[in-house]
Order: sequence, then structure tokens, then C-alpha cells
Amino acid sequence: MEAAIEAVGLSRSFAGVPAVRDANLRVAPGEITALVGPNGSGKTTLMLMLATLLRPDSGAVRIGGHDAVTDARAARAALGWMPDTLGAWPTLTVRETILAVCGMYGLSGAAAAARTGEMLALAGLEALADQRSNTLSRGQKQRLSLARALVHGPRVLLLDEPASGLDPEARLTQRRMLADLAARGVAVLVTSHVLDELEEVAANVVFLRDGRTEAQEDVDAALRQSTQWRLRALDEAALDAALGRRGIPATRRTSIGGAFHTVEVANDDEAAALLAALVAEGVRIVDFGPAAGALEQAFVQLAHRAVDPPTPAPDTPTPANPEVAP
Repeated sequence: MEAAIEAVGLSRSFAGVPAVRDANLRVAPGEITALVGPNGSGKTTLMLMLATLLRPDSGAVRIGGHDAVTDARAARAALGWMPDTLGAWPTLTVRETILAVCGMYGLSGAAAAARTGEMLALAGLEALADQRSNTLSRGQKQRLSLARALVHGPRVLLLDEPASGLDPEARLTQRRMLADLAARGVAVLVTSHVLDELEEVAANVVFLRDGRTEAQEDVDAALRQSTQWRLRALDEAALDAALGRRGIPATRRTSIGGAFHTVEVANDDEAAALLAALVAEGVRIVDFGPAAGALEQAFVQLAHRAVDPPTPAPDTPTPANPEVAP
């Protein structure tokens, strides 16, 4: 199957300082892929190149089967772009903003009005339709930004921090929306610092560090290495005693759900063996699982893995940069 989003050997520098270096990624139709990495790793620069808004120094980008450099118009017609911050037209209402975007994609009259109504409903903005966009809250602007990105029914969706500013209910709604879009064949690439959100919705992960994409086998291995696990038993004393007999140090913590213990294990096999041994010994375990999400633990492991000292890489281009792609 041809990739809906594909980057091969992408590189970009600013004033001689590399921001992205030989980055590679592939997203198939119907897949949701997370792009993660530390601050300053080059995620926004990479997303801007994928969105045809920044010309790469080298490498190739294809969006929806189109070369994003030599055929940017066709690539843009295939993609929906949601930036981290909504660039709103302050004098336009929410409805007028969506109507204006409809016009950019060739929709007018009754067709534009109907599509605007659909987008208002989809984003939960019907009650705010006649409010000026510059008066919206951060979360409301995020919903408007996503509605704008979906106006033309794109086959590719690029989302930069889409859940920022959303309340829990809105985040749940957004996750369901993305899952529905993927089920209809839309390829989604999403960045976020809320890793548990990404873990719930994404099927694949691309890790970017110092402008380079990590080898997929290294990412997959890190995702399997959940080293810190939490345990909760009906009898804390029995759990303490059983762990002590095995020489396993544990830390007791308290959360909203009650007291629990955390232990270090090498991998999933060791965790499964520990659980089996505790149950066989009669310890009544009621909660057992990774202390943090697999993606969060993989992020920490990959971000702190030893590398050669990097050259500082800005995560965003300077606004005055004249080399933005036409």
C-alpha cells in the first residue's frame, strides 16, 4: 500500500544550525501515528515541511501520493493542517472563519453553508458560531482549528498539539473523532506532550531526537521495556513480606485510588513471573501494571540514551525566514 505520508532523508537547517537531520517516517492510510520527542528535537520543523510550509534542504516528502516540494498545490489539497496555535482572523466570527476556509477550497453558496454547519456540529461550536474568533478560549480555538483542517475532507491530517487546552470531555471527543477518521482511511500524524493521550489513540510511534528519527526497532524495543510496575494488594503486610523474601525493593506511594507499591522489573516476562509467584504464595493482588504508560517510559528511555553531544536545534523556524515554501 502506498504511504499517505512519507518522508525520506529530510533535513533542514537555520543559519547553519541543523534542526532536522535525515528524518524518515511513513504513515499508511487509516493509521494514526504519534510523533514524539523532547523540546527542541525538531518536531515542529518536521511538521512544517510535511505541511508544505517549509522547504527542506534535502530529502523527499510525499503527501497523498504527491511530491510536497514540486507539486505543493496537489499535496495541500490532500492534507489538513492544524498548527499548535490558531492564526485567527480577529474580525471574523467562528462561522465566518469556516466559511472563508470553505471558499479557499472551492466551496461556495449552499455547499459552503452546509459544510460549515457540519463542521460547527463536529467541533461542538454551534453555540459559538456567531462569536468572534479572537474572543475564544484556548480550548475553543483548538476545536475551531481542527474544524478548519477538516473542511475539505482531507486524506491526510497533520496535528500539532491538538489536545492543548481541551478539557477531559473534549479530549475524549477528539480521540473518538480521530479514531473515526482513521477508520475511514484518513492518515493521521499527531504530536503531543500528553503521552497518555497519544498512547490511547496512536497505533505507531516515530521518535525524534536532535532532529533525527530513531530506528523503529529501537523504538519498539523501548516500548516493550516497562521497567517500573505498580502493585496493590488487599493485605499490604503480606505484599511487603513476599517482596522482602525475594529481595525486591519496593516503594510505597499513595494516590487517589489508595496506597500502592512500585517495583523495578527488567521486562514484561519478569513482571509476569513476579505476579504469578505472588499469587501462588497467596498474596491477593488487586492492581498490577506499569506505573506509567509504555509510551512515557519509552520516551524517558530514548530521550536519555547516550549520544554524541548534539548541536542545539531550534524546534521552530524564525518568523522572518524567507525560505518558506511558496
